[in-house]
Amino acid sequence: MTATTAQTAQGAGPYSAPPRTDAPAGGGQTAPWARGSLRPGFGLFGPRHGRHTLSADDLDSLALPIGDDGVVIGVDAQGQPAVLGLNRPTPYDVVLIGGLWTAQVLALRAAATGARVAVETGRPQAWTQMMHAMGGGQNGLSVYDVGRVPPQGASAGTPVLVVRDCGMRPPRGRVVSGPWQSVLTLLPYLSPVAPRLVRQARLVGVQRISPDESAELGRTMGLPRADIDALPTLVDGVTLWCSDRDRQYVTTQPTDAEVGLLGTPRRMD
Repeated sequence: MTATTAQTAQGAGPYSAPPRTDAPAGGGQTAPWARGSLRPGFGLFGPRHGRHTLSADDLDSLALPIGDDGVVIGVDAQGQPAVLGLNRPTPYDVVLIGGLWTAQVLALRAAATGARVAVETGRPQAWTQMMHAMGGGQNGLSVYDVGRVPPQGASAGTPVLVVRDCGMRPPRGRVVSGPWQSVLTLLPYLSPVAPRLVRQARLVGVQRISPDESAELGRTMGLPRADIDALPTLVDGVTLWCSDRDRQYVTTQPTDAEVGLLGTPRRMD
């Protein structure tokens, strides 16, 4: 207030506008010094820039790195990221015939995208270290005994992934897939209930299995001979993901943090 009063008393400062001696009391014309600088109702003109235009012929040359929204589960045969969209407005069931390591990486990465992960397992000790590392169940991952998973209240704002790690013959789950709630069922090997689960699933992942299991699964899923022969030879960390219209081999490459928490890729637990 002191500086303002002093300036008013001494006259306009070096950066102030000239005094508006002819400013109308109401309804008159704008002072000469302000003409060309004001727009009625909009204030001062801003800086002038040329418009950015693009001809229709040049539109095809634009390339934007837009991909699917989801969890990066690894890289495909061409070295491109493979993305699994787990957060969906419709029910989504996934079956993984493989190792615990891959299921835990998927759960960890799903939680990193903002989903809540509920693990239903008969071996809670296998998930304890991971749960503690994520904040003791307060930051996205909770562990429950088999048949004890409560309703999760999934929504678009809080999607849920339910991981069922219930052995060779998992019982029918109390919590099933629904809008914004996907279910991943882990099978260590091809069990008698596997054909039913595979037929019901929207996506099936298969890691290294025996030649007999590969032949049986090939009949169930209608796999070509090349895939049937390849499944018994897959190295650790490689998964054949199959949907109704696509098949893709994906290599899951862990980050340094994942290696520190879960170890290196492995098929056997």
